Amino acid sequence: MSPVVHGPTVHGPTVDEQTRCVHYRTELDVIAIRFACCGRYYPCHLCHDETADHGSRPWPAGSGHERAVLCGVCRTELTIDGYRGAPSCPRCAAAFNPRCAAHYPTYFE
Repeated sequence: MSPVVHGPTVHGPTVDEQTRCVHYRTELDVIAIRFACCGRYYPCHLCHDETADHGSRPWPAGSGHERAVLCGVCRTELTIDGYRGAPSCPRCAAAFNPRCAAHYPTYFE
């Protein structure tokens, strides 16, 4: 029996309950992003592009207070600013992939 997952639904081709997807599935790939264009969580920009019926757009400048990042380990929703400044989840200490910073312009202005 699979564990009950609480919190927001994560859309797209996830491969486990910690929000890893077919594109990014290392031990550190445990976040999902709530996209500004639709308000839905996806594991990555590729998952959004492949499954949403619209193009993505980044969160506009000044949106750092928005809860738009989900820790897939403990299901805590982080603000954009809180995520961008954290090497790990402030609640459960799960390490985040530092290489995700290369994709910040895709998600955040």
